[in-house]
Amino acid sequence: MANHKSAIKRNRQNEKRSARNRGLRTQVKSQIKNVLAAVEEKNTEEAQKSLKEASAVISKVASKGVLHSRAASRKISGLAKKVHQLSTAS
Repeated sequence: MANHKSAIKRNRQNEKRSARNRGLRTQVKSQIKNVLAAVEEKNTEEAQKSLKEASAVISKVASKGVLHSRAASRKISGLAKKVHQLSTAS
């Protein structure tokens, strides 16, 4: 346990930040699942709409430092590739 005043404050800050980051990561996972579900159903319009929402959320989370920028780019790119394959197949 922290003994110094500054260490106690640091622990408080870390708890707040980790809770916030956990929520943002959960939001990213939910958006990704929405895109993948639309792709599975072969619903092109829904997939494109959810891809747009997901990429906005992922970019925002990356800008806050919760996700690394390259990890965010990789996630967006993979989703876009799946949606594009769906739209070209139909």
